[in-house]
Amino acid sequence: MSVVIIGGNECMVRNYKVLCEEYNCKAKVFPKQNSSLKGIGNPDLLVLFTSTVSHKMVQNALREIKGQDTKVVRSHTSSISALKNILNSI
Repeated sequence: MSVVIIGGNECMVRNYKVLCEEYNCKAKVFPKQNSSLKGIGNPDLLVLFTSTVSHKMVQNALREIKGQDTKVVRSHTSSISALKNILNSI
């Protein structure tokens, strides 16, 4: 399963990827918006950490996956335990 994480803390990027590997998921993490989010692709799951991401970045991410069969999960906290709970529920 492929997972894209939008937002979160820059220092936690490696931890997010390691946790996703434990759940047999391949993860891409975008803690900040570069010029665009063209590298999202066609993920199975899009995780939006809403407390650490701008409204514009959320809109851009949702625009990139429009028309795809991607499950979107929003979480106010960007902790490892929040990501673990999301992955457990999927």
